Amino acid sequence: MLWLISAQLVNGIAIGMIYALMSFGLSIIKGLLNIPNFAHGALYALGAYLCYSVVSLGMSFAVGLAVAFLGAALAGLALDRFAIQPVSGSGYLPQLITLFGAALVIEQALLIGWGTVGLSYSPPPILRGAINLGFTIVPRYIAFASVFSALVISAVWLLIERTKFGAYVRAGIERPETTQALGINVDLLLSAGMMLGAGLAGLAGGLALPLVGATSTMGGDMLGIAFVVLVIGGLGSLYGSIAAGVLVGVVQSLMTIAAPAASTAIIYAVMIGVLLLRPQGLFGER
Repeated sequence: MLWLISAQLVNGIAIGMIYALMSFGLSIIKGLLNIPNFAHGALYALGAYLCYSVVSLGMSFAVGLAVAFLGAALAGLALDRFAIQPVSGSGYLPQLITLFGAALVIEQALLIGWGTVGLSYSPPPILRGAINLGFTIVPRYIAFASVFSALVISAVWLLIERTKFGAYVRAGIERPETTQALGINVDLLLSAGMMLGAGLAGLAGGLALPLVGATSTMGGDMLGIAFVVLVIGGLGSLYGSIAAGVLVGVVQSLMTIAAPAASTAIIYAVMIGVLLLRPQGLFGER
């Protein structure tokens, strides 16, 4: 039993890091635009399909992940220019409706481009098999996905905390009017932030491809989890989404031991519990 719990704990951390990667991008967009990106799940699915297309052509999985990131980032830029900016002065609700419609358009485009049958992909040979940690055995790809996600999140953290671009992003999130008054091009900042957040969603989709395959509707399930992570971590808290992602992954994974059918429902129960005790989320300030 202890071996099983250890295995599920490690798996939960790995899945949680993918959740964190997805939610980190969503948190960046939410902070900059001050609206939830309902198209984030569709961008996640787009990344999975782009990665599949690249590896099916005989290219490496690393190239597939790069294309997943870049393709989703460009899709995010297109969303910003043609969906968000045209209605930016119309209020909160039109932007939400526009992003929801954009998600449906992307989902239908995936169906047209890749068909209705789900696609699957096995990890490259170097990432197959398992690693013996002594107290448990971990699939090699699970370990890779966990470490890779952590490295990407760390790199983005350094970008945001240690560069001038990151300072502008933080200023745009916390004080957009002041940032504009200082002569910083907030529109360009929003576009760059949208591309970064969308690219992280696509990268998460590429990482998830060997685990869950690719389907046009996969983004809907992940979007729900990403919003749960965002709320638990605290709206506007970039780093709360990391801790919350790992928490959700671990809780969901451990729950599969006792009640597999309730493994998804439990994360919503955790969200309700956190909000009852701390309405602003674990790391939110308001």
